[in-house]
Amino acid sequence: MPNPEAHRPCLVLRPPETVMRLERLGANFQCRLSFIRILMRRMQRENWRFDRPVFNLNADGIGVAVYRVQTPERMYSLVAFSHDLPADQRSDRVIAEAWDATFALVDGEATDADIQRLSENVPKQEAGRVSRRELTLSRANRSVRLFDHVVERLAVDLQPDPQMIENTGYLMRTTAVYGSGKFGAEDHAAIAGRPEFGAPFQAEMLTVYLIRAFSIDLVEHLAKRRNANAAKIAPAMRRRLGIGNSTGLGMAPFVLNHPMLINNWISARETALARVRALPSAAPDAVKRFSDLVDRAAENAKAWNSDHPLQQEKLALLRADLKRLTAHISEGAPMQQQAPWNALYEWAEARLSIEGQEQLVSLLIDTHGALSDDLPAIMSANEADTRPIDGGMSIGALKAILEETYAFALSIDWSQNASVDRVWYVSTEKLEPRLGKRFDEDIEPYEEPLSPARDAARLHLDLANWPADETVAAFLLQNPQHRHMVRRVQLANRLPYAEIRDNTVSAKVLPIDILRAKLAFFGAARFDPRSDRWVRINMFQGAPFFDELHQAEADDWMYPAMQAIQ
Repeated sequence: MPNPEAHRPCLVLRPPETVMRLERLGANFQCRLSFIRILMRRMQRENWRFDRPVFNLNADGIGVAVYRVQTPERMYSLVAFSHDLPADQRSDRVIAEAWDATFALVDGEATDADIQRLSENVPKQEAGRVSRRELTLSRANRSVRLFDHVVERLAVDLQPDPQMIENTGYLMRTTAVYGSGKFGAEDHAAIAGRPEFGAPFQAEMLTVYLIRAFSIDLVEHLAKRRNANAAKIAPAMRRRLGIGNSTGLGMAPFVLNHPMLINNWISARETALARVRALPSAAPDAVKRFSDLVDRAAENAKAWNSDHPLQQEKLALLRADLKRLTAHISEGAPMQQQAPWNALYEWAEARLSIEGQEQLVSLLIDTHGALSDDLPAIMSANEADTRPIDGGMSIGALKAILEETYAFALSIDWSQNASVDRVWYVSTEKLEPRLGKRFDEDIEPYEEPLSPARDAARLHLDLANWPADETVAAFLLQNPQHRHMVRRVQLANRLPYAEIRDNTVSAKVLPIDILRAKLAFFGAARFDPRSDRWVRINMFQGAPFFDELHQAEADDWMYPAMQAIQ
């Protein structure tokens, strides 16, 4: 039943000129609207059932396992293949050809025939082919030092070192989770109407959740094969083990190439924030909840480490901001005044860094869960709606939209080398997106169209001498190179958060800002950049496992305290 609280009149949403800057997108945090958390709430609410009908692994951990999921209407099966991977072949690169484990999510029961068919294809990943019965294809590698440590400790009936668990946070990390028709798998459109997959990336998130369970089962199996009396990982400690992921430049083009989808994600989050800010008063239980979340977020920030200088700087700002926020609350932040949550947000805008402001946004949404629980329904997108161009629009109308939406782009001096220093292209050898230097490498002929700001400025220049009452169709007949940008301009006119309001080919661009924006919506935590172009993350850390799901408090696992594993 819809919650009437979720439809209160709300403040004006934050403007895209604020929200869609790369610096702010690169400070995003997971929140109640992140896809992992949407999935976890549904699994708990609908009483999903899990079992493991197949676990045929030898003493070296090589073999196959199957994890079944029973939803109210359907069954899904993750088929996991565990391999013998020599250390010199272990790589997180997308071009790797061997992995510690490979996986496929099957639509329905995985029969013996399915397992045999998949065993001949899934370990090959891109070199193999799956069928329309498969929804995702994935692979993962061990985090070797922690993986081996856990096995060794369990085998002598001891628990792993809690600090090592906290420092790494996962036993395995995925290097890809493919879906949506890749390599023969079922297209997303065929399953988008299923309630369990209505929100974005739910099949992929379910795959990762099941891989996490497999990683725990694998280390306990290996320990037990060494010693029949081996220990199992203590429940609180196993909760601190998520699944890692290594993500590079390949994710950045997705954000730029799916403007409608990105708009819907961010619009949902901004709507949730606006609803909280519009509340006329602060309920005592909400104040208590918020204060608790701030404390736990501060503990999380203390335990969050990175070796990268940029992330270290961000962490220092975040820790200082959370300390400042804690003091503001303890000093009697005016929670009794009119619209206190809005007052708190405005205080943060004036006194906290962007990192701290965006952490507060997440905490405000998490404090008022009921205000956002209708919003996952609007986070998907029918991107076929983005393809048609309105050829009947006048040049005057198009220019007006362009000059308002892309004012930031028209203010850039594009004659400066620094404004066009970078080139997005796809490496033929590595088959991966790359970001090179335009004036140092001969790569401009291979440039991908991933600079909407520059293309908007070029479009504006070519429109200058066209009559205002002429049509877009007439202009594009003579200037077909602008079709993609005209489409984006018209789309941005009705979707305010569809476009990044920054220069994506500037000498100063940081691709990890784009990566973090998307990964935060997935539900990623503990961002650990390895450069300005790829990042390691943790997913599902703290989340309840199968046997805990129906006893755990709903959606209250995202900021566990360090002492939970000691």
